[in-house]
Amino acid sequence: MMIRGHVQGVGFRYYVLRRARDLGLTGWVRNRADGGVEVTAEGDAPALASLREAVARGPSPSLVDGIEEQWGEGPPRFRAFEITG
Repeated sequence: MMIRGHVQGVGFRYYVLRRARDLGLTGWVRNRADGGVEVTAEGDAPALASLREAVARGPSPSLVDGIEEQWGEGPPRFRAFEITG
């Protein structure tokens, strides 16, 4: 997922980290040079949908203007959910 808006400097990555771990997802979240935030997450479809809903809301100081997402299937690649950048 690519999240655009006022999403850097507002605790967005830590918000995503906590929510993803609470949902039992694996993957990562990082800031992008263009001011957005990027998320790659693995897990079951209901948990991923819950994460997408949480990301659309964001923490209170953030303002999400748009989300681009791609869904796919494949073997698990991650062991935990982490902040990478």
